[in-house]
Amino acid sequence: MTHIQPRPRKFWPPVDPVSYTSVEEERQHRKQRLAATFRLFGRYGFDQGLAGHVTARDPEHPDRFWINPLGQHFRTIRVSDLHLVDGDGTILYGDRAINQAGFTIHSAIHRARPDVVAAAHTHSTYGKAWSALGQPLAPLSQDAAAFYEDQVIFDPYSGVVLTEGEGRRLVEALGDRKLAILKNHGLLTVGPSVEAAAWWFISADNAAHTQLLAEAAGRPQPIDHETALLTRSQVGTHQGGAYNFHPLWEWIVAAEPDLLD
Repeated sequence: MTHIQPRPRKFWPPVDPVSYTSVEEERQHRKQRLAATFRLFGRYGFDQGLAGHVTARDPEHPDRFWINPLGQHFRTIRVSDLHLVDGDGTILYGDRAINQAGFTIHSAIHRARPDVVAAAHTHSTYGKAWSALGQPLAPLSQDAAAFYEDQVIFDPYSGVVLTEGEGRRLVEALGDRKLAILKNHGLLTVGPSVEAAAWWFISADNAAHTQLLAEAAGRPQPIDHETALLTRSQVGTHQGGAYNFHPLWEWIVAAEPDLLD
């Protein structure tokens, strides 16, 4: 029998923390993860016409953020396609239009929440379906518990978010949470990294899908309050969200390397 050399146990963290040697390197990191997020969202079917936007704050100029151009399909977006916009809506890099509602929502978030590096919102099917119920996601599973008491309902729906006042109202409702369920509209997530915000959106849409299935099948039995809080502390951290994004990053870059162009 072949002798197997035992190795030291290694559990957490599964990915080494990122360090940067320059602001340019950090900017490129954020832009690459942002482009990858759009490709992943396209794969998940989160695209619908002109709707949907994800942003990443610029590391050198905190009042500016990178966003997708209006009308470009998520599955075609590359790093070089991303547009840079300032807090007044002036496009500093890029030659296409951007989504006005996207600017209104994201500029309000980035202005009010200095801890937020990235924010994600799309018109995903399960997110829209769940938002129509006007209820928070229940802790029906370990994954859903990541959002337990870390979510808000933005209510009522008052049309496309185009005014500065509506953006402020959304930010006030969001508070310090990582998930907003925009009633009759969809989901919005934020995080201190692109990776975290992207993962929370994917996970929240999955939790909505799961709860819709469970409630259609019978009477779900949620996790109790104390256990849900404990589970959130274990699986709902932004560091954990970023780590969950990592295998998706490796897969999409291997499958679609042109996104880095």
